[in-house]
Amino acid sequence: MSAHLFAPAYKPEPFWWERSPLCAEPEPSLPASADVVIIGSGYTGLCAAIQTARGGRHTVVIEADAIGSGCSSRNGGQISTSIKPQFDSLSAKVGDNLAYDILKEGHNALKWIGEFSEAESLDCDFDVVGRFYAGHTPGQFEMIAKSIENPQKGLETDAYVVPKSEQHVEIDSPDYHGGVVFPRHASLDPGAYHKGLLSRAREAGATVIGNCGAEAISGTAGEFTIATAKGPIKARDIIVATNGYTRRLTPWQQRRIIPIGSYIIATEPLAPDLIQRLIPKNRVINDTRKLVVYYRTDPAGERILFGGRVSISETDPTAAAPAMHAEMVMRFPELADTPITHAWMGFVGYTFDEMPHLGARNGIHYSMGYCGSGVSLSSYFGTKIGQQVLGLKEGDSPLTHIDFPTRPYYWGKPWFLAPAVRYYRWKDERAA
Repeated sequence: MSAHLFAPAYKPEPFWWERSPLCAEPEPSLPASADVVIIGSGYTGLCAAIQTARGGRHTVVIEADAIGSGCSSRNGGQISTSIKPQFDSLSAKVGDNLAYDILKEGHNALKWIGEFSEAESLDCDFDVVGRFYAGHTPGQFEMIAKSIENPQKGLETDAYVVPKSEQHVEIDSPDYHGGVVFPRHASLDPGAYHKGLLSRAREAGATVIGNCGAEAISGTAGEFTIATAKGPIKARDIIVATNGYTRRLTPWQQRRIIPIGSYIIATEPLAPDLIQRLIPKNRVINDTRKLVVYYRTDPAGERILFGGRVSISETDPTAAAPAMHAEMVMRFPELADTPITHAWMGFVGYTFDEMPHLGARNGIHYSMGYCGSGVSLSSYFGTKIGQQVLGLKEGDSPLTHIDFPTRPYYWGKPWFLAPAVRYYRWKDERAA
């Protein structure tokens, strides 16, 4: 590990916690019962709680660790149209109509989060900055350029191609061969956004309790009992909102969620002219490599936040930081001597079909599996699962009506990730 990579004030924790520290208030007491108990205090859980509490249900949110300490305050704050499968591949599996409806939900989520942030007056630096999706080889550039041709009616994104000759307008990097701009994509400060959701949930009457992990669920729909670290609580309805942190408490969901560690570093503040040259339009950025990276400037436009997966097995963020820094320097050689002030990681909840899922099983409601697009999807589907608990028709989603797949011999520990990372790293190196 190179000591010079770390600034004197380096912290192995999210940059976002500087502005929005984790809640340090005294924890409220756990009540004996509630209409709705929500397990997980991230975006999904809080958005569900806002709905059920405003709908008149006595709502309690419980969190195993500090409130909001999971990926909702650890992500990169990038927002897209979110649903990963392409129309042609998805329609071959589920038919044209359902494929359209599923992909439309991603568009709906993107539109919804902007409207929601404004309607709720959330102070979270929400901004429609657009995304630059970069091709790391000429062939990959041609592929993504072709992929935006002739979109399905109703699924248009207004995306446009930027050839390599004009790439400097979007990014000053020798690593790419052109790209595609998605102008509707957005960014926000995820810590401040979570803080705003927490405030709105409490204002609606929800009780949110940290360091109160759920240990077991017994009973049936309408008469559940949840054993927690602070004692038992009875509930008429349960919502599981644990996403990449889903564990043995809910084994059916655990078998369907793949926890993948994602790492982010933050640089020291850069000279204004340098950061303006590197990312002139303040876009959020990712590229076509199989080992995904994503990066942007911070909301103040002073430093670069660079994230991705660099570890074959999950490790601490400080150990992974040099590899993450090397990935950043591959894109921006000028940053070779730029120190890191923060490094952190969180668990993304992936699924075998690369789509989110929500619904109920054995009376237990759930929403999870956002596949790295959780800012908008977890908020949107968290809202919908709260509406489903209330029995509201607006809570319906086509993703409620499709199978939530698993695989044989998968029990929640992703043994296949290490060989997959090695393979994708080899593929990226061959293509470069």
